[in-house]
Amino acid sequence: MSAAERLARLRDADRRGLSLLDRIEAAGLIAPGRSEREVEEDIRILARDEFGVERHWHDRLVRAGANTLAIAGEEMPERIIAADDMVFVDLGPVFAAWEADVGRSYAIGGDPAKRVLCADLDTQFDIVRDHFLAHPDITGAALYDFACASAARAGWRYGGKIAGHIVGEYNHRDWPGDRNLARIGPMNPTPLSGPDHLGRDRYWILEIHLVEPGGTFAGFYERLMDPA
Repeated sequence: MSAAERLARLRDADRRGLSLLDRIEAAGLIAPGRSEREVEEDIRILARDEFGVERHWHDRLVRAGANTLAIAGEEMPERIIAADDMVFVDLGPVFAAWEADVGRSYAIGGDPAKRVLCADLDTQFDIVRDHFLAHPDITGAALYDFACASAARAGWRYGGKIAGHIVGEYNHRDWPGDRNLARIGPMNPTPLSGPDHLGRDRYWILEIHLVEPGGTFAGFYERLMDPA
């Protein structure tokens, strides 16, 4: 399969993943009084019934309130969504053989700071993506540093230990090689433009995890860092 065909498949998976987020919102699944686990289970059913998703390449995550400070893989006590919580969803649906990785945040109440954070997540994604597009040979470590610095300039703290990773045919986590070199993070001194283990172009998910200065809540946004 050509690089153009692979990219087209990943773009389609990304679009479908974002459409899944839209349906979650339209269905009103994220609401006060519901537990994170209840929302996660409803997302599983909706993704299966309406999008044909049978596999998720990583755990479906629903984080609310103080749990939004946690990074992927960090165990937190289950929380009931409160009336003024920040909530984020992080999903890894597989569409046919192609991985998506999408995340979005929601300010449930009217807290102005939380609403500003939700808006800034999109803005920071665009800033970091544009920096990558302008410097395609940038290393994973350098782009991570840029994401952290950009968050600080906007008045936030970057909360993630990485700022993204490769994505591709299911399951990219089984591909050989040092996993740090497949991440946008401080342990990757190699150019993001480098090839994968089969000599093919690599495609990247960009993660933005912003923490408010007092460390009481955070927001998360991610999707394909489209090289177009």
